[in-house]
Amino acid sequence: MSPEGTAFALLHPDVARWVWEQGWTELRSTQTEAFAPILAGEVDVIISAATASGKTEAAYLPICSALTTTGPTSGISVLYVSPLKALINDQFDRLDRLCEHLEIPVHRWHGDVPGTQKAKLLDDPSGMLLITPESLEALFVLRGARIGALLGGLRYVVVDELHSFLGTERGAQLQSLVHRVELAVRRRVPRIALSATLGDMALAAEFLRPGAGKDVRLIVADDDAGQVRLQVRGYRTTPPRLDGASLRAALEAGDEVTSEDTAEGNELAIAGHLFETLRGSDNLIFANTRSEVEIFADLLTRRSEQAKVPNEFFAHHGSLSKDLREDVETRLKDRTRPVNAVCTSTLEMGIDIGDVRSIAQIGAPPSVATTRQRLGRSGRRGDPAVLRCYISEPEISARTSPPDALRAELVQTVAMVNLLLERWYEPPARGELHLSTLVQQLLSLIAQHGGVRPAEAYSALCGNGPFANVSSGRFAGLLRALGAGEVIAQAADGLLLLDVAGEQIVNHYSFYAAFSTPQEWRLVSGGRQLGTLPVSDRQPLRPGSLMIFAGRRWRIVGVDPGPRVVDLVAAPGGRPPRFGGTGALVHDRVRQEMLAVYRDGSVPAYLDATAAELLSEGRRHFACYGLDDRAVIDDGLESYVFPWAGDRVLHTIAAALTAEGLDVSGAGLALAVIGAATVEISALLGDLARRPAPDPVVLAAAVANKTVEKYDDLLPDELRAAGYAARTFDCPGAWEFLRRFVVS
Repeated sequence: MSPEGTAFALLHPDVARWVWEQGWTELRSTQTEAFAPILAGEVDVIISAATASGKTEAAYLPICSALTTTGPTSGISVLYVSPLKALINDQFDRLDRLCEHLEIPVHRWHGDVPGTQKAKLLDDPSGMLLITPESLEALFVLRGARIGALLGGLRYVVVDELHSFLGTERGAQLQSLVHRVELAVRRRVPRIALSATLGDMALAAEFLRPGAGKDVRLIVADDDAGQVRLQVRGYRTTPPRLDGASLRAALEAGDEVTSEDTAEGNELAIAGHLFETLRGSDNLIFANTRSEVEIFADLLTRRSEQAKVPNEFFAHHGSLSKDLREDVETRLKDRTRPVNAVCTSTLEMGIDIGDVRSIAQIGAPPSVATTRQRLGRSGRRGDPAVLRCYISEPEISARTSPPDALRAELVQTVAMVNLLLERWYEPPARGELHLSTLVQQLLSLIAQHGGVRPAEAYSALCGNGPFANVSSGRFAGLLRALGAGEVIAQAADGLLLLDVAGEQIVNHYSFYAAFSTPQEWRLVSGGRQLGTLPVSDRQPLRPGSLMIFAGRRWRIVGVDPGPRVVDLVAAPGGRPPRFGGTGALVHDRVRQEMLAVYRDGSVPAYLDATAAELLSEGRRHFACYGLDDRAVIDDGLESYVFPWAGDRVLHTIAAALTAEGLDVSGAGLALAVIGAATVEISALLGDLARRPAPDPVVLAAAVANKTVEKYDDLLPDELRAAGYAARTFDCPGAWEFLRRFVVS
């Protein structure tokens, strides 16, 4: 019997009948391998396969077979955890069609689910529960005494889009919550993880089952090597039609200011190519910031208006209202009319939006793994996956810095494409302490049980839990600091309780998220909420101001600071607001591949003529600066250090040089040093190389602002420095560069 037949025979007859009814003619390799271990219900499993390759069915067909064979249990049988509410909604629709046939209840639980549905589940917990980490956290805090009963019959925990959790505070929260689930039910529960992009399977396995990653069963698809069509298009940055002074004068005079007046020339050119190339088909256009999404959604909408054709271009990002996002998702699923979504990472993951013809990426991709994830949205049903990258580089003048003259964004894009074709993706970070999330989980544990003893808390969270990198001494220091800040208190019998500040933290709606959420204002037009906007002193909201939001142009007509509401009406012009946020850290391997691109004389076939010219210019400046055999160069007022390493190494070297009294700042792929000659810098780098690598915590102690994560401000100084060092520095990598520098 074939492997497919053997695997198919393992399914319960009712599940097998459902498969036949779908018209499937064969099983995928992931499904063939996954059925037996999942049905056995004894091992943890990771299924890694491309988007739309059947990995969801690889997990749920055997799960449903197991549940159908044994019949209903008391409590939830399957806990499915997803990073996105929209993905939960999508999976709910898919699973409900299967499970209705099998009489297995399917429930969803997140902020948009009505309370009546949640109450029904609490009255009769059964079947499958689809939930976000934040909603699972809320269950622990608000219904801690009932967790054991709710999950008493738990058979499986399923984590979707595993890669999105790796190395993040939210991932540490997820690890803790899943561990606490097992503590609540007093037994080990098999964990099944799904992902399309994993850079290091061993690290992913260790994340899924900390301390026992070697026992996780790894199932990696071997049938996702589809054809890829690539193009990288280059553009030279040119200023907008109206400079700052002209724009202010026009607005004060009441003149109409259009997007074409305020957009840079390269942005207009990119929008023109997108409009001509993509219109008439379904595509995803990824930008690296929400502001860029708004710029291009507006420019493309304007193109449609000028051409007097129906608009097919719509914005999609996390600050837009649920209704606007779901409208775009519905349009993408509708095969009767074409649509192009201009988006951030919101459409990157597994929401089933059907087939899209191509992917556009504006600016250098955030990472190789992200590029692979996005590319997986196209190229389904045997068609080639199509990726177009649009890269803008500044015109070179006497004031252009060396990193800009090197055409670093284009070269980084080429490097990432090369690594993508090699099937290399960034592995998750290792060794981080996630102390901010440890604070959250400690407070959540206290709230769940109404109090907890220090030794029990340490055992649950650190000793046998996901924060094993935190020693008992550091945990004790954390407890003392939280006590001094009136976050926790200790009763006479030793029980840890929430103190005044702790009660306020836990009782606030924002507690359930491990990440920080800035204060946001609601944007409203005609009574309809368009979305939210973080507001700061750098971006005040005033009546009469113009803005672009949801791909349309608006004028502010009212600002109500009480409920934080901004009223908008349609306007002829505007500019996108600032949304904030930071980019992803660049990995060592990417920078090393960039160095290889500079040294290589070939021109990739996927570059257009302008991109090829920009690459040639970058290589020419690389040679002029002598960077093939020099790491430090002089550029007049500034000197630059080029370690050809990732951002963690750069941060470490910058901190070490700053500690020696130099004025250092980041400059993309290099470090800029002001007021020091190359001879002085080189001598200092050599001196550092001859010393032993420093204690990263000592190095971090000199950094001024180490409060990065949500609860960092509650940490004692030593732990804040330790957390910052683990998150930001790579001392071994930095000292490896320094020693190479001395040898060279």
